[in-house]
Amino acid sequence: MRSLPAVRRAAAVPLMLLMLIAATAAGCSSGAGASPTQVAASAAASGGAAASGGSACPTAQPAALPAGETRTVTIATDLGSIVIRVQADLSPIATGNFVALAACGFYDGVVFHRVVPGFVIQGGDGKYGRVPNIDAAHIGQGDAGYSIKDEPVTATYRRGVVAMARSSQPDSQGSQFFIVLDDSAVSSLAATNNYAIVGTVTTGMDIADKIAAAAGGVQIPPNPVAMTHVTVTKP
Repeated sequence: MRSLPAVRRAAAVPLMLLMLIAATAAGCSSGAGASPTQVAASAAASGGAAASGGSACPTAQPAALPAGETRTVTIATDLGSIVIRVQADLSPIATGNFVALAACGFYDGVVFHRVVPGFVIQGGDGKYGRVPNIDAAHIGQGDAGYSIKDEPVTATYRRGVVAMARSSQPDSQGSQFFIVLDDSAVSSLAATNNYAIVGTVTTGMDIADKIAAAAGGVQIPPNPVAMTHVTVTKP
């Protein structure tokens, strides 16, 4: 799922992979086969603040979220809000990264660029997926301009779980994340079991479902739903 941009054009970093699912019993409907397919790409990232986020956004792996701590991340969209309970003990590095990017405004204006009904909605490409300047030719290939270290996945994927997208390469998670739409996705995600889980949606799964429905069955929708404003509160 996701993609990681290069630090500069001359030295490409492997991009995050985008997860494909077709025709599952849960409702994917474009062809046969239920195993995920990863698609790799590479892109150049500009310098400065993380991929057009705020000036305070991290440009390298930020501090881990302290053990035992939680945060509430609220994603506002034109269809409603999604509230996520982020738990440090799930993945300290990944949760620290997700919270830091949310708090600095990195996700404001970034769209959910990939939608697989009955599987996931995916967003977080701040380089190519930020309104009003969406790059349709490269959307899904961008990131925050850095990657973070891998951590063991100790929780279980299920509907409402929020996890970081990544490529098949080690330490390739960055800013892209996904929300699991259905428990039927568990077997596909658990087959690799390397998408760091950062939290769970506590309110707004109906909004996630609306975002999936708004795509009209198109995996890369031409008019994707944007995260208008993302906030972090404690706890």
